[in-house]
Amino acid sequence: MLFLTFFLGLFANFIGYIPPGNINLTLVQITINRGLKQALLFIVSFSCVEFFFTYFIMHAAKWLSGQVKLDMVIDWVMVVLFGVLGTITWIHRKKPPVTNYSEHDSIKYGVLLGFLNPMQVPFWMVTGTYLITHQWILDGKLALVIFSIGSAAGAFLCLYLYAKFAKYIQSKFALSTRIINTGIALLFFAFAAYHIIKQVYLVLFKH
Repeated sequence: MLFLTFFLGLFANFIGYIPPGNINLTLVQITINRGLKQALLFIVSFSCVEFFFTYFIMHAAKWLSGQVKLDMVIDWVMVVLFGVLGTITWIHRKKPPVTNYSEHDSIKYGVLLGFLNPMQVPFWMVTGTYLITHQWILDGKLALVIFSIGSAAGAFLCLYLYAKFAKYIQSKFALSTRIINTGIALLFFAFAAYHIIKQVYLVLFKH
């Protein structure tokens, strides 16, 4: 049962990080600009935080689901986060990649984004509640620890494949860092615009 719990955590979070978002796009940018070693440091530090993040959210899922304005808060946090990431990426899009980066920078970045990861809140509220309600996993402390370890492993595996794929694309098509950074910046701005449009639509047409 515990092995199944671990596997479910791994599988669920692996699937959760496949769609482009602030984490995997940031990872692609780090891989392209700083190299695979720095990307691995980012992934490891982020995955460690993901363990604690998942454990906390799974414990707080029932309480969080009762917060009426939580979706709105998450949307506006994402607008700010995507806006900041997009602006930073846009400003630095023309700068050539630096070969010498402090290992601590990528680790601190991974830890920071591990905590600033609001999109995972609704994901685990839905996924975690579904798994517990249908008794696919137990809701005891040990089961949630195993599940959270699986979640961290799923995040690591998916992000590692993202990094390898980004490196492959860069070598295969010889894309300049300026083109890649510009594309990532535009995606960040597009995601921020999506959350703004979503909230405007909900305010104007759903109330």
